[in-house]
Amino acid sequence: MKKLLIIGMICCSSIYIHAQEKEAAIQTVTIQTSAQCGDCEERIESLLNYTKGVKFAELDNDTKIVTVKFVSKKITVKTICEKLNEIGYDANEYKAPKANVLKLPKCCQPGGMEN
Repeated sequence: MKKLLIIGMICCSSIYIHAQEKEAAIQTVTIQTSAQCGDCEERIESLLNYTKGVKFAELDNDTKIVTVKFVSKKITVKTICEKLNEIGYDANEYKAPKANVLKLPKCCQPGGMEN
Protein backbone atom coordinates (compact mmCIF):
# COMPACT_ATOMS: atom_id res chain seq x y z
CA MET A 1 0.00 0.00 0.00
CA LYS A 2 2.84 2.35 0.86
CA LYS A 3 4.47 1.67 -2.54
CA LEU A 4 1.21 2.39 -4.33
CA LEU A 5 0.90 5.72 -2.51
CA ILE A 6 4.48 6.67 -3.42
CA ILE A 7 3.92 5.73 -7.08
CA GLY A 8 0.74 7.81 -7.13
CA MET A 9 2.56 10.83 -5.67
CA ILE A 10 5.34 10.51 -8.26
CA CYS A 11 2.81 10.36 -11.09
CA CYS A 12 0.96 13.43 -9.83
CA SER A 13 4.25 15.32 -9.43
CA SER A 14 5.37 14.52 -12.96
CA ILE A 15 2.01 15.63 -14.40
CA TYR A 16 2.23 18.90 -12.44
CA ILE A 17 5.82 19.54 -13.61
CA HIS A 18 4.87 18.79 -17.23
CA ALA A 19 1.96 21.25 -17.01
CA GLN A 20 4.29 23.95 -15.67
CA GLU A 21 6.76 23.35 -18.52
CA LYS A 22 3.93 23.65 -21.04
CA GLU A 23 2.76 26.94 -19.50
CA ALA A 24 6.30 28.32 -19.51
CA ALA A 25 6.41 27.96 -23.31
CA ILE A 26 3.49 30.38 -23.72
CA GLN A 27 4.65 33.98 -24.04
CA THR A 28 2.87 37.29 -24.46
CA VAL A 29 3.98 40.09 -26.76
CA THR A 30 2.51 43.46 -27.68
CA ILE A 31 2.96 44.66 -31.25
CA GLN A 32 2.37 48.20 -32.48
CA THR A 33 0.40 48.05 -35.74
CA SER A 34 -0.83 50.45 -38.40
CA ALA A 35 -4.46 49.38 -37.89
CA GLN A 36 -7.11 52.04 -38.55
CA CYS A 37 -10.62 50.76 -37.83
CA GLY A 38 -12.91 47.96 -36.71
CA ASP A 39 -12.38 46.13 -40.01
CA CYS A 40 -8.66 46.10 -39.26
CA GLU A 41 -9.38 44.65 -35.83
CA GLU A 42 -11.45 41.83 -37.32
CA ARG A 43 -8.89 41.14 -40.06
CA ILE A 44 -5.89 41.07 -37.69
CA GLU A 45 -7.57 39.01 -34.96
CA SER A 46 -8.94 36.51 -37.49
CA LEU A 47 -5.53 36.05 -39.06
CA LEU A 48 -3.63 35.63 -35.82
CA ASN A 49 -6.18 33.59 -33.89
CA TYR A 50 -6.10 31.00 -36.68
CA THR A 51 -2.30 30.95 -36.96
CA LYS A 52 -0.51 27.84 -35.73
CA GLY A 53 1.23 28.58 -32.45
CA VAL A 54 -0.93 31.58 -31.54
CA LYS A 55 -3.18 30.98 -28.55
CA PHE A 56 -4.87 34.39 -28.40
CA ALA A 57 -4.70 37.73 -30.19
CA GLU A 58 -6.60 40.94 -29.48
CA LEU A 59 -6.23 44.38 -31.04
CA ASP A 60 -6.90 47.55 -29.06
CA ASN A 61 -8.16 49.98 -31.71
CA ASP A 62 -7.43 53.05 -29.59
CA THR A 63 -3.72 52.27 -29.17
CA LYS A 64 -3.36 50.15 -32.34
CA ILE A 65 -1.54 47.55 -30.23
CA VAL A 66 -2.22 43.86 -30.70
CA THR A 67 -1.57 41.61 -27.71
CA VAL A 68 -0.59 38.09 -28.71
CA LYS A 69 -0.19 35.00 -26.53
CA PHE A 70 1.81 32.38 -28.40
CA VAL A 71 3.77 29.16 -28.01
CA SER A 72 7.39 30.16 -28.47
CA LYS A 73 8.37 26.68 -29.63
CA LYS A 74 5.93 26.93 -32.57
CA ILE A 75 6.14 30.57 -33.72
CA THR A 76 8.37 33.61 -33.20
CA VAL A 77 7.56 37.29 -32.74
CA LYS A 78 9.25 37.97 -36.07
CA THR A 79 6.98 35.45 -37.82
CA ILE A 80 3.91 37.04 -36.21
CA CYS A 81 5.02 40.46 -37.46
CA GLU A 82 5.66 39.03 -40.94
CA LYS A 83 2.13 37.59 -40.97
CA LEU A 84 0.77 41.06 -40.24
CA ASN A 85 2.96 42.51 -43.03
CA GLU A 86 1.56 39.94 -45.47
CA ILE A 87 -1.96 41.31 -44.99
CA GLY A 88 -0.82 44.93 -45.26
CA TYR A 89 -0.10 46.13 -41.71
CA ASP A 90 3.10 47.47 -40.21
CA ALA A 91 4.15 45.57 -37.10
CA ASN A 92 6.73 47.15 -34.78
CA GLU A 93 9.81 47.83 -36.88
CA TYR A 94 8.65 45.55 -39.72
CA LYS A 95 7.02 47.62 -42.47
CA ALA A 96 4.39 46.08 -44.76
CA PRO A 97 5.24 46.09 -48.48
CA LYS A 98 3.39 48.90 -50.30
CA ALA A 99 1.72 46.35 -52.60
CA ASN A 100 0.19 44.60 -49.57
CA VAL A 101 -0.96 47.89 -48.03
CA LEU A 102 -2.72 48.84 -51.27
CA LYS A 103 -4.72 45.59 -51.15
CA LEU A 104 -6.41 46.79 -47.96
CA PRO A 105 -9.72 48.68 -48.18
CA LYS A 106 -9.15 52.47 -48.34
CA CYS A 107 -10.31 52.97 -44.76
CA CYS A 108 -7.67 50.51 -43.55
CA GLN A 109 -4.75 52.13 -45.36
CA PRO A 110 -2.61 54.68 -43.47
CA GLY A 111 -4.46 57.99 -43.49
CA GLY A 112 -7.57 56.26 -44.83
CA MET A 113 -9.76 57.26 -41.89
CA GLU A 114 -8.91 60.93 -42.50
CA ASN A 115 -10.25 60.89 -46.09
